[in-house]
Amino acid sequence: MALRIETFDNIRGGNTLYKALTHPHAAGPGRALVAALAARPTTAIVDPLGGAEGFAEIFGLADIDIAGIYVQDVARLGGTVLGQQATPIDRLVDSGARSVLVVAFDAERLIAQLRPYLPAEAQVLSLDAMRIPEERLTNRRTYLDPLNFATNFALFRDTGTLHTRLVTVNYWAGYGSSEIACWLTLFDGNGAVIAEWCQRDGPHATALTIDSRQVRQQFGLGDFAGQLFIHVAGAAGHDVVKYALDTFGEAGPAGDGGLSCTHDANAWPAERYAGLPAPATGERVILWVQNSHPVPIPPGAITLNTMGEERIVAMPEPIGPFASRAVDVAELLPDVAWPRQIELRAGKHVVRPRYEIIADRHRRIAHVNVERADLKPNPELPELGKVLGKGYLLPAPILPRNEWQSLVLPTPMAVSQAELPIAAIIYDSAGNEVGRHPFGRLPRNHVTALPLDEIAGALGDGYGHVELVYDFGDGGPGDGWLHALFRYRHRQSGHAAETSFGAHVFNTMLVYRDEPQSYSGRPPGLSTRLFLRLGEMPYDTLCHLIYPASRPWRPESATEIILYDAAGTEIARTRLAIPCSGSRLLRYHALFDEAVRERAGAGAYAIIRDSTCRLFGYHGLLGRDGAFSLDHMFGF
Repeated sequence: MALRIETFDNIRGGNTLYKALTHPHAAGPGRALVAALAARPTTAIVDPLGGAEGFAEIFGLADIDIAGIYVQDVARLGGTVLGQQATPIDRLVDSGARSVLVVAFDAERLIAQLRPYLPAEAQVLSLDAMRIPEERLTNRRTYLDPLNFATNFALFRDTGTLHTRLVTVNYWAGYGSSEIACWLTLFDGNGAVIAEWCQRDGPHATALTIDSRQVRQQFGLGDFAGQLFIHVAGAAGHDVVKYALDTFGEAGPAGDGGLSCTHDANAWPAERYAGLPAPATGERVILWVQNSHPVPIPPGAITLNTMGEERIVAMPEPIGPFASRAVDVAELLPDVAWPRQIELRAGKHVVRPRYEIIADRHRRIAHVNVERADLKPNPELPELGKVLGKGYLLPAPILPRNEWQSLVLPTPMAVSQAELPIAAIIYDSAGNEVGRHPFGRLPRNHVTALPLDEIAGALGDGYGHVELVYDFGDGGPGDGWLHALFRYRHRQSGHAAETSFGAHVFNTMLVYRDEPQSYSGRPPGLSTRLFLRLGEMPYDTLCHLIYPASRPWRPESATEIILYDAAGTEIARTRLAIPCSGSRLLRYHALFDEAVRERAGAGAYAIIRDSTCRLFGYHGLLGRDGAFSLDHMFGF
């Protein structure tokens, strides 16, 4: 039931044609194009770039009488496209078709070259009929330039007592963008467009904040729970739209106990996702299934199963184009409980989904991660430690033990991962190893959730961090795609937060494949530029910076925290040194005094900058009565 479309692979990256075909503003023209072809007697399809099957998967060609499939690349001759054998393009004249569809954008040159081969009186159409408006393009000369489709989705809602706020920064200005236009389309739960608008920024790293309360007021909306589509025109350097998304509730007896944050949605739909936790006692786990396409999700196309088991349960109802559905996991898998985890077979219908956990009046939101089907165990990894030290590692905070509980649940994140041979290493804030826990060879269906604060007694009431690493002492396979879910609970209030991420190689001059990753240029990535969104009153901001190293690197970081106002003007900066393999737990109100914070004003943000090493960071908000949020930061 998976869509037969190419979205993303880890070698070639994202497929821009996919984004062009599924863009919300291409949906209407795409349907009109198919209707025009269906009204003609026969249609020959010219498929120069292999996009015909993807187009048919999104818009459907069942009502079109196809006279033949014609290709340019001789290597494709004799192959099958849309159930027909591919024919050389110079035989198009013999098709007798009354219409010709060229499945390509920027097709004028190819159409001109085709003139001698066109059937008599044939009408020629191309995908250029479904181009989005020119004002939304960054490169108007090359339609499928990835920068033309710097897009993403966000879970966005407002109930009157529960709100969302999306925060990012114009990081494209740092790559030479002179101006960006952020085009925004808000869909309600049924997939109907209920608001559209544009926010523009000049050549400065200005803050971009979209608050559901303001949107609700501006467009006269009632309660809504849907998705926000974000399209950035004028982007440079990055075609990925990154953001932090806060969910927060009103105070008081009638309010909502929500305070949570999560990361960007990862704009490329995948066939499988994993890391969805089953509900613990007293919890409801709600999976937000949000259709990313202009075509309905058929009944049964999305399924859930307990990790490590093949018994799947299907979602029985269809989900309309760009519609949202909140699914109570217990209704589909009633006998599955924490610390079991759930696999989502999403069929490329949705970008990285969110889930929401509700316990009493507390709620938290996090995301699942892409489960890869292309990975196999890497026999080089056991020997890699001889040159790369710890190699792949996954760092996460251990919050002050007197205030918070910290827990880790390793999560299989590749179809081939039958077991996980890993260990947890505990470090204090000064970078000293103070504990180690070997998990052994965890099976795919394991139920091991490790209470980190219980094995980190050497930290006292203080904080530190954990690093998950491979441990091949007893054998077992690894592939570098090591993931885990980290869960935190405030001891006094019961508020909780969770986040998940995957391992990388950190802070070594040695390079293995594409590690240590670099945001621009070739690896190794040995510098830091992290975005820290700042909470406005009554919230403080928490930031936990970790200096992980696969091999010994510089003894201390040379880290700057630079405070900007909403217009991108620097207000102040402070410096700190983090020991190698150490960490620092920071609060905005302690870093900058009240006078400086007042000068920064509403919409202020900070950039964590270090040119000497790669830091990994977590951020969150701190509210009243122990409420807090936590998720990993994003860089650029």
